[in-house]
Amino acid sequence: MSQRLVAVEKVSKKFCRSLRRSLWYGMLDMGAELLGRNGGQRELRADEFWAVRDVSLELQRGETLGLIGHNGAGKTTLLRMLNGLIKPDAGRIEIRGRMQALIALGAGFNPILTGRENVYVNAAVLGIPKAEIDRRFDAIVDFAGIGRFIDSPVQSYSSGMAVRLGFAVAAHLDPDILLVDEVLAVGDLAFQAKCRKRIQELRQAGVALILVSHNLHTVSHLCTRTIVLGQGRVVFDGETDRAIDIYRAALMQGVKEDDAASHPGTGELAIRRMQVLDANDREQNEFNVGDTVKLRLHYRVNRPVAGAVINIKIRASDGDQVTGMRSDSDGVQLTGFDRDGYVDVVVPQFNLLPDVYTIDAVLFHADGFAYYDRINHLASVKINGGLQVNGTVYLPHTWGTGASLNSQPADREWVVSSKRDGGER
Repeated sequence: MSQRLVAVEKVSKKFCRSLRRSLWYGMLDMGAELLGRNGGQRELRADEFWAVRDVSLELQRGETLGLIGHNGAGKTTLLRMLNGLIKPDAGRIEIRGRMQALIALGAGFNPILTGRENVYVNAAVLGIPKAEIDRRFDAIVDFAGIGRFIDSPVQSYSSGMAVRLGFAVAAHLDPDILLVDEVLAVGDLAFQAKCRKRIQELRQAGVALILVSHNLHTVSHLCTRTIVLGQGRVVFDGETDRAIDIYRAALMQGVKEDDAASHPGTGELAIRRMQVLDANDREQNEFNVGDTVKLRLHYRVNRPVAGAVINIKIRASDGDQVTGMRSDSDGVQLTGFDRDGYVDVVVPQFNLLPDVYTIDAVLFHADGFAYYDRINHLASVKINGGLQVNGTVYLPHTWGTGASLNSQPADREWVVSSKRDGGER
């Protein structure tokens, strides 16, 4: 029989954009609370906004709940309320069991105290006996990997050392509930692998987890259920794959509504737009992994130039560049820009894994340094598919065993062609 560890009922939290008004409102609210006149949720006052609005959720023992949404959607605010760092303005939160939070790793450390002293202080706050910490101390230090620095003041630690010790403490004090906010995105690769392994161990031990992350692969693999937040409200609460689809659709809409960020250069050439086309030259922005995709960059000639270099960058939903295509690097010379036209870049197998990708473009001078025009977020493309693969890209491959391994590696061909409006060049 399942056991409910967290219950959140219609919780709301508002903040004020003005520091002066925030201090004044705080004094008014404190006075009203002392007089017993605090009626909870009220209409917004000047400069106030809802960071979280009418959020309800439950978390059972052994369940892993994902929280995803745009920056500013209310994810971290909700975690801070669950952890008791801030008080909700309305609603009710019920917690059963011992809770640990990996929200701001090392934020609870006293910089003057040593790492050893901070471990014992953190445990004492949670009511864990000293004898129990004595028994776990070596495992904590070993996991953190800071060795003899455990007896140095925390203020002398690098940010990476503080992060490792913070995670080690939180993950070794046997919590019933663990709150995780982007922890798996910090530290080196070895530390991230340690974090994931420890989280899996905690899940197997029946610990309930709430995970906030922009890494959708991590959410997909760890979370049994996921909530999508938008503007402080619950947009969707349910099956993780469906939640990720809804989040990606929201990302696509956000890219459409967001004006492309233009950075004009010397101006002889100007980027007009980019079309994303399928193998039959039909315009669309949703594809499956491995489909043929044609990127058609339209340009305007303000003053004729002898040549240009085109650079196209593709970024994942987290903003990281995952690949790029540059004409001079591909050995292609683009010349004769004397009238408006377009250039096609054909990718026979668009093997980026499911996500929403944005496309930036730059028109460089022939020297490859100064540029005519540059636009970020020029276009977007959504990749669908059911491949259960971690990472960003799918590599076509074959399998074999022993002497029977005689297959050739799959080729990936990049075709770059240049056209003008109205015909081949």
